Amino acid sequence: MTVGRRRFVSSGQPAPPIRAVVPMKRLDEAKQRLGPAYPPGLRRALVVAMLRDVLAALAGTPGLDGIAVITADPDIARIARDHGAGLLADDGSGLNAAVTAAGRLLAAGGVGAVLVVPGDVPAASPGEFGRILAAHRDGHDVVIVPANDRRGTNALLVAPPDGIAFAYGEDSFAAHRDAAQRAGLAPLVLPLPGLGLDCDHPADVARFARLAADTETRRVLVAHGIAAPPP
Repeated sequence: MTVGRRRFVSSGQPAPPIRAVVPMKRLDEAKQRLGPAYPPGLRRALVVAMLRDVLAALAGTPGLDGIAVITADPDIARIARDHGAGLLADDGSGLNAAVTAAGRLLAAGGVGAVLVVPGDVPAASPGEFGRILAAHRDGHDVVIVPANDRRGTNALLVAPPDGIAFAYGEDSFAAHRDAAQRAGLAPLVLPLPGLGLDCDHPADVARFARLAADTETRRVLVAHGIAAPPP
């Protein structure tokens, strides 16, 4: 297995080693909660577009040491490689097991922090990711970006990468906050409007469609008559 690596330099010194990790389900399993309002072909197109938007935003973020996508899907793997990301294998044991294994691997390889980001936050931007990295540079070893409903975790920075027990699932925001405290780390909760908007339900997609962002996801929505074309 391989992990993509890039190195950014600021003021003549290497940036702290922070690796982004994007866990992804297989395409035929993703976004089931969009339900009958979105047929399988559209769901697949949205998943691909959202992943491309997330990877593009991460790739444009100074201070990241690289990006890795956790996947068992060959099409997802191809998209990851297209964006210069490395790959981490998903053995089917579940999201928390996969992210835990990634954290241990990165920690063993000398990476100082992991930034875990889901692939369904297409409104994320390099600026928002930069705010997370800045919070880490200011001394925060756990930074949690909650979903806008304050239930899910839409970005999670942990230093070291295996420093807490990952707890994705129902109410993962509270679970990750509690996990950090159990590990003796004071978590910083950092609400960010773009990252906070995931697209789990048709109402979420409708909210995203009202944004003016020029993204792959918006272009898919425009092509299917769900979003108005840009003026």
